[in-house]
Amino acid sequence: MANVVLLQSPPPKFEELQKKIFKKEALEFLANLHRTFDEQIEFLYSNRRRRMVEIQASSVLEFKNSPERSDKSWNIAPLPLRLQNRHVDLGDVSASNTAHFVSALNEDVQGIQVDFDDGHCPTWRNQLLAFQNINLAVRGKLPGAPLTITTCPVLMLRPRAWNMIEHNILIDGKEAIGPLVDFAILMYHNAKKLYEANSGPYFYLSKLESASEARLWNDIFVWAQRELCLPQGTIKACVLIENIVSTFELDEILFALRDHSLGLNCGIWDYCASIVAKFGHRSEYQLPDRNKYVNMDRHFLSSYLKLVVKTCHARGAPATGGMAAAMLKPGTDGTDKESKMKISKILEAKLKEIDCGVDGFMVYDTRVAPHVNELWKKHGAMPNQISRKFDYVITAQDLLSIPTGGVTLQGLKHNVAISILFIYYWLAGIGHFFYSGNVEDSATAEISRYQIWQWIRFAPALEDDPKQRVTSQFVEKTAANFAAHAHKNLCRSSAERKRLTAARYMSLELFLSRNPPEFITTYLNDNHKFRTLHNKALLSNL
Repeated sequence: MANVVLLQSPPPKFEELQKKIFKKEALEFLANLHRTFDEQIEFLYSNRRRRMVEIQASSVLEFKNSPERSDKSWNIAPLPLRLQNRHVDLGDVSASNTAHFVSALNEDVQGIQVDFDDGHCPTWRNQLLAFQNINLAVRGKLPGAPLTITTCPVLMLRPRAWNMIEHNILIDGKEAIGPLVDFAILMYHNAKKLYEANSGPYFYLSKLESASEARLWNDIFVWAQRELCLPQGTIKACVLIENIVSTFELDEILFALRDHSLGLNCGIWDYCASIVAKFGHRSEYQLPDRNKYVNMDRHFLSSYLKLVVKTCHARGAPATGGMAAAMLKPGTDGTDKESKMKISKILEAKLKEIDCGVDGFMVYDTRVAPHVNELWKKHGAMPNQISRKFDYVITAQDLLSIPTGGVTLQGLKHNVAISILFIYYWLAGIGHFFYSGNVEDSATAEISRYQIWQWIRFAPALEDDPKQRVTSQFVEKTAANFAAHAHKNLCRSSAERKRLTAARYMSLELFLSRNPPEFITTYLNDNHKFRTLHNKALLSNL
């Protein structure tokens, strides 16, 4: 039997579900996957640490002069029919939220980003619920969802990123790797069903930093397909280019996954956060107020988008834009004046991406989806725009030209609020939340807390009050004021009040850290507060 220990007892009424999901054969598949790739994953972690030291020492990134880049003759493998048109995906859909997941399955969109990463909080209960709901949906047995997976939008399964450890599972005495757990369980239970329905298995891959990490995923795909008797190339995966380092290896990433590639995706806030993570100790990389000065029109981000589109199309791959996070007011059908203005703003931004050549993008609010569908009908009647080729010349300087601008009081307050609220909701087991008309997840929390850390480091003056600099004392006061306001409007119980207090002080720890953790989800997932709240501390050796 596989040497796998589940460190969590099942939540009430989840006993049979846990036994079913983590049945003996599934555990053996999971254990064998870990044993096969354990050494390569350890090398991945050590390589990331080494690269961080090198970058911070030199602050230089250059495009590789690789055979894959210089050889213009290769393309990715042809895409299955269901993946040739992905104009609209719904983003941040955690399958642990049954009502939201069911609603997404019934929408008129091409795909659903079924999320175990940015918009999902990996409590044990959430993991079990998400696995179960996906299993039921694939088999047409999820109440309220379509009766066959072929009539649903395509499931784009997004496992956790490499930074996430699964503390609730030991394999051969070592904590399991979060993305391998998600991938193994999803594949074991659903891969054959999805393949037989010509609907997968398809994946999003988060936070890759290099072509070597893409090659590791490719090796994992090859191994899993062989173990499950699936034809090689069945798995397809879209890589999210959310790290500044990966932008310099786009050709190499596509080549590494060429038999399994579903192109590349742009994610603005994780991408910006990675620039601060890698270069933020230098004042010339101080990122200004993101609400006022950072958007896809800025040179460094438009260059990033253009490079992704150019590289993808040159290799016959689709390029996916970012997610429209704006939300309409609850209860509105989108016909009121305020909603029309917000929809118009979303469509204006997405039309710019279409003009740049993207083949699709994500939205969160399902009420926006029909309007985006109409936009595609008017401006992109073909399934994709891969035939559009571009000859942009994008340099390293283009990608690293930080926009000018300062810090506003409103921008500081907004970043403080997002940081505190993300931690507050994570401690409650919720991976995304709504604030000031937008859906917020780990990507926006990442850039928010990183910006505050960087502003404290360089103490810029506020644009609207030049006498006031962003100091640690001023940030602490701002956080205290927000917490007092949230205490009145958000907290109804002593548990919620304690959680808000914890979120405030954990945020301050991130803001003031000498060497901040690279990922906020790593910090939270490894934190004793989170683990205590969601850990029953009972062993079940299965």
